[in-house]
Amino acid sequence: MKKTADHFQRIGLVGNAEKPAAAANVRAAAQLLRRAGKKVFAEAITAQTAKLKCEILPNTATLAGKVDLLLVFGGDGTMLHTARQIAGSETPMLGVNIGGLGFLTAVPSDELATALKLLWRGEFRYEARALIEATGIAHEKKIKAVALNDVVISRGAASRLIALDVSVNGEHITRYRCDGLIVSSPTGSTAYSLAAGGAIVLPTAEVFVLTPICPHALSNRSIILPLSATLRVKAVKTEPATFLNADGQIIGELMNGDEITIRRSQSTVRLVHLADGSFLEALRRKLHWRGTYL
Repeated sequence: MKKTADHFQRIGLVGNAEKPAAAANVRAAAQLLRRAGKKVFAEAITAQTAKLKCEILPNTATLAGKVDLLLVFGGDGTMLHTARQIAGSETPMLGVNIGGLGFLTAVPSDELATALKLLWRGEFRYEARALIEATGIAHEKKIKAVALNDVVISRGAASRLIALDVSVNGEHITRYRCDGLIVSSPTGSTAYSLAAGGAIVLPTAEVFVLTPICPHALSNRSIILPLSATLRVKAVKTEPATFLNADGQIIGELMNGDEITIRRSQSTVRLVHLADGSFLEALRRKLHWRGTYL
């Protein structure tokens, strides 16, 4: 692993320009990287916001192709956005949390100096995360969207139920009457799906989590499905308006009869995790789990 750590010579910086603390943290990181003898790169908006003097690339996708590692400053939303931008790239990401809960951001911003020392010593591991994709027709337009957390089909502002027919590998499951439906990747099980009552799964598990949002039938519960499955969701009642979202971004509005296919993407993203952290430890700490010791 030490040999792999030595390969981190060209480091790219990506920051959330909408978070006031991001610019200062990006500047501090650039100083730490230069002191360690690393070459610093940044995408254009990050460089402008943080007033960096370094090699500047026009966007995150181009940046990922030039560097050995991306340091991403923000919350989970910033990580999701970056993951979609670099989908399929071999360049790993290390998330630095200046947001809230942060399951994807592995390092608190005030511990960055310590984290970088662990990184240079090779005390880390890679973790590949599956992406999911949604394809189909939305309002007479072809759509294709990639997500790291989830694909969601949900109602608009009106407080009326929508109806969605769902099948898995060609077999009809049910017609959900609900506020919406969440199709979560393993990574996304701790996001919207968890808030809607879905199960927590390890991010390396080979599963989808299918979770209805406020279903009208009490027997409708979250379902765990293999990640190899192909899901099809057909909108059969779109009044009120019904929308397709990927990682919280609106992709399009669905009309009656529009069908969306959701499956595992051929692309993945790579995350860097430091040796002293684990998903289960993050659950205990971030969700404030407490137990009784006998």
